[in-house]
Amino acid sequence: MKTIFFETSKEDQEKYRKLLPENNITFYEEKISIDNISLAKEADIISIFINSEIKKEILDELPNLKYIVSRSTGVDHIDKNYCKEKNVLISNVPTYGSVTVAEFTFGLILSLSRNIFKATDQIKETNHFNIFNLKGFDLKGKTIGVVGTGRIGKNVIKIAKGFDMNVIAYDLYRDEKCAEENNFQYTTLEDIVSKSDIITLHAPYTKENHHLINSAAISKMKKGVYIINTARGELIDTSALLEGIQNGTIKGAGLDVLEGERILKEEFEITKNGNIHTVDYKTLLEDHILINIPEVIITPHIAFYSEEAENEIVHTTVKNITSFKNGSTENLIK
Repeated sequence: MKTIFFETSKEDQEKYRKLLPENNITFYEEKISIDNISLAKEADIISIFINSEIKKEILDELPNLKYIVSRSTGVDHIDKNYCKEKNVLISNVPTYGSVTVAEFTFGLILSLSRNIFKATDQIKETNHFNIFNLKGFDLKGKTIGVVGTGRIGKNVIKIAKGFDMNVIAYDLYRDEKCAEENNFQYTTLEDIVSKSDIITLHAPYTKENHHLINSAAISKMKKGVYIINTARGELIDTSALLEGIQNGTIKGAGLDVLEGERILKEEFEITKNGNIHTVDYKTLLEDHILINIPEVIITPHIAFYSEEAENEIVHTTVKNITSFKNGSTENLIK
């Protein structure tokens, strides 16, 4: 079977070559797109990351494709329904980075609560040691609302308890045993919105929770709330977030993901790829505004990116591909 990897660094390519010692594998550093689809024409298996959008127009150009291995937990960049129609199976990496992302979440929280980025920037830009505009606040006793209590959300809760924070959580599927063991309460999304000092998102993105944090939700938030998002950008309505910051409801935000971030990352493709009509210019402009707001910390989708998490991605991907070639499947998305 012909296997083609996209979005793989030179370093990762060497790792996969050692673990998949066969000749019928090709690696590319770029993402797959309609412009380079010829690279994958003969593929039986493709392995991708989150920047490769596998939509109908891509799938129709890959007649031999049988299996997609996404080196991510979320698969909202893949048209799952059309894959089902085409009998193309999909696997993911369901468990990597659960500690990694939780730790990064608190990196963002602490950067905001103690003005770490502002302080560092002040020293580098002005050489001033004036502290009077850098007063922060303690996490102890604050209420953190955790939206989504999967592996990552649970680890966030454990860390929050270490800071002696009050934890409330929302999830469609409650783990009451975990709540009892870790001394937190499940509640409604409305309660999360209205009672939290910090709201952190750890839910997978679906059509049903698109813009989960919208203008209606923000209007009910406590004045001075902080919002953290290390999940998916589309969980937050960017326009509503900007308005909430501008009117003072939202004191600050830590965002490792942005709505429309694929376009933001490769803006030059707006004119290059000819798909101008598909670009949401409004969201793109709003993302640029967010980047330049001092109360907002934005990182380039790196919450997952640690040595340990990367190794887990590599080994699970190899296991997925090897199992498929041997006639079985691992970590199937249904």
